[in-house]
Amino acid sequence: MGVCIIGWAHTPFGRLDDMDLEALIATVSRDALADAALDAADVDGIWLGQLNGGFVPDIFCASLVLQADPGLRWCPATRVENACASGAAAVFAACDAIEAGRAGFALVVGAEKMTAVAGPEVTRILGCASYVREEAARGMTFPGLFGELASAYFERHGEHAATLARIAAKNHANGVRNPWAHMRKDLGFAFCNTESERNPRIAGPLRKTDCSLVSDGAAALVLADEALIGNARRAIRMRARSQVNDFLPLSRRTLLDFEGPRRAWAAALAGAGCGLADLSFAEVHDCFTIAELLSYEAMGLAAPGRGADRLADGTVYPGGALPVNPSGGLKAKGHPIGATGVSMHVLAAMQLAGEAGAMQVPEAALGGVFNMGGAAVASYVSILERAR
Repeated sequence: MGVCIIGWAHTPFGRLDDMDLEALIATVSRDALADAALDAADVDGIWLGQLNGGFVPDIFCASLVLQADPGLRWCPATRVENACASGAAAVFAACDAIEAGRAGFALVVGAEKMTAVAGPEVTRILGCASYVREEAARGMTFPGLFGELASAYFERHGEHAATLARIAAKNHANGVRNPWAHMRKDLGFAFCNTESERNPRIAGPLRKTDCSLVSDGAAALVLADEALIGNARRAIRMRARSQVNDFLPLSRRTLLDFEGPRRAWAAALAGAGCGLADLSFAEVHDCFTIAELLSYEAMGLAAPGRGADRLADGTVYPGGALPVNPSGGLKAKGHPIGATGVSMHVLAAMQLAGEAGAMQVPEAALGGVFNMGGAAVASYVSILERAR
């Protein structure tokens, strides 16, 4: 039983002072249903991806989706949380229900309101998505964690600060073409590669331009059993998907191996019956530039320690053999936690439908999405294709 995306919606990402969490959720829910031309009463289940953790006081949010339309009243609604992969977790939960025959149409929403608290509190909340007793409780933050990861990569494979700067510059240049991106400014390689007052060192070798943005935002998808898509004006099929979870404590893993993402990519590609060379583009989880670099190697685009080669030969740039993050990625688009995984699927669907505007990858036929929770703890990979 196939699952198809038949509608979507997306807010701008950024500091959205005029929208609270409820407004973010209701807006994309209403717009996605309209985009799919689906009556709210026909929705069989709702899944909301959201971390929260203290960003807002509301901790019981699933039924806020019902605020979008009275026709959603009585529809079962569930909030899904898996750290920064909460959005993909919600997408996968809805797919599970459809594939099990328990739902024909599903509404998936990802939303986060992050800017209502001060920066230090954002850092504390995100740090609590680690193994708290060994990591957050000892002062470890996610910039600190990925800074250590970058330091370990440099120690093993040589100094790669310029490589990380090239990833940041690429994604900021791509983000200029994304109407929803938090930062639509081409910062250029020289700025990203220079430590300065405006681009200070954050943790380890990571500079400010190596770190994703703290953002508000929401995105939504309407999913359907492929047998029910009827007169839908377009449909994007979930050809294959894979979820892999690793141990939470860093002390039980060799983080530099990125083994969870590697396994998730391998399983999803095998399930899709295709190879990496068959993909037209990929949206990957670049919470920090080192994460995108390691993703090149985890997905099989480069051998360990050789991810820089794919920047040098142009593979991951627009017009390359496999453009990575044509949306600008989390780096430029922003990273409202619960919205991220849903947003990545929206943008992939738009590419495959030929509706990505200035971001469009020519003749996009097959796309990959990688959304990650924590430091390679929860890894979700989807392979999507156009069905109609």
